[in-house]
Amino acid sequence: MSKDTIRYAKSDGLNIAYQVTGRGPREMVLISGWVSHLQMDWAHPDHARFLDRLGSFSRLIRFDKRGTGLSDRPGELPDLETRMDDVRAVMDATHVRRATIFGYSEGGPMAILFAATFPERVEALVIYGSYARRMAAQDYPWGYTSEERTRYADQVESEWGWENDMYLMCPSADAAMAEWWGARARASASPGSARALIEMNSLVDVREILPTIQVPTLVMHRSGDKDSRVEEGRFIADHIAGSTFVELEGEDHFVAINPDQIVDQVELFVTGERATQSTNRKLGTILFIDIVDSTGRAIAAGDEQWASILGTFEETVRKVLDRHRGRFVNTTGDGAIAVFDGPARAIRCGCDIRDASHELGLAVRCGVHTAEVEERGSDIAGIGVHVAARIAQVASEDEVWTSQTVKDLVSGSGIRFLDRGDHVLKGLSAPMALSSAVG
Repeated sequence: MSKDTIRYAKSDGLNIAYQVTGRGPREMVLISGWVSHLQMDWAHPDHARFLDRLGSFSRLIRFDKRGTGLSDRPGELPDLETRMDDVRAVMDATHVRRATIFGYSEGGPMAILFAATFPERVEALVIYGSYARRMAAQDYPWGYTSEERTRYADQVESEWGWENDMYLMCPSADAAMAEWWGARARASASPGSARALIEMNSLVDVREILPTIQVPTLVMHRSGDKDSRVEEGRFIADHIAGSTFVELEGEDHFVAINPDQIVDQVELFVTGERATQSTNRKLGTILFIDIVDSTGRAIAAGDEQWASILGTFEETVRKVLDRHRGRFVNTTGDGAIAVFDGPARAIRCGCDIRDASHELGLAVRCGVHTAEVEERGSDIAGIGVHVAARIAQVASEDEVWTSQTVKDLVSGSGIRFLDRGDHVLKGLSAPMALSSAVG
């Protein structure tokens, strides 16, 4: 399934948006913090790396909780038990019998409740940066007072979408993350919904449930976390029999800061092996190819038409890539991805793939972008991959569209371009100037 493919599962009559990525042999369901947005989650390279790494050893299933992201907004936000049913609905929709359930931050209590209620569907439980109770109690002194939560709710509602809580969650964030954080927050929930989520989460208390967990459990917490204290992570681990607690260095609560530190532990716990693939960062040009039908719509992975032509199309793409020194990365739900060490070769290859596709009775549209890419074995990751995919989405049938970066780099190559104007690409906040190659 493509990283742009969103599906919906029915839960209590509501549509719950979900996305499946990764090609690993294990099933993993990720329950995010209090808000998420399945598409914009890919728009920051560090958060994309977090997701890509999880997908390197699992089939990663993510969803937007009801009332947030791309899921339906109910009239009133439900309690934890009702929201937990969304996990089961998404697992049913993706035909997953058992999975590792990974909950971080506000997603932790939901993951805990699900593991206790449906142990037959949980292979293992992973908790990061979470808590058993949000409000302070005599035997749980690390929570917040009611006055602190009210002040926090007031601040979030009045300043929603900017840096109201970002520097509490990730004090190491730079300006680029701050911009993405605000855009993602606004897309994920309204100010009133954000406040309602805070008020609802203030009622969470899963302390009595912890001793009933019977699945292998990993609990991780950063030592300087200011949103939830490291003592809260230890409390969870101490009350789940046989669990493993790992204290990580750092003060950032959010998973997009130093994601490898978190995922290294998850991979070791889930697979029994530490990551051995080296990660190399270098400049590369990504060619993203979409197959489209007669209406210009990208062919979805489940279409019978796509299944019947996948093998022939891939063979054709590989042959053309060999002529242009491109490296085949993988097929997507509706096309293919390749990477080059030069942008001119990527453009010419895209034009040749377009022409070769005609001989198969197919039409394609291509997106080309040059950026730093991360190589992990045969796979690539990074924001540049997502930008190339977005460019392909807005390209016209039988055309090869490029970013301004690519156009500037091939100056003097003899390749001619048509200006296609500025476009706001899905998941990116700033407009991007695009051109199409003539040839």
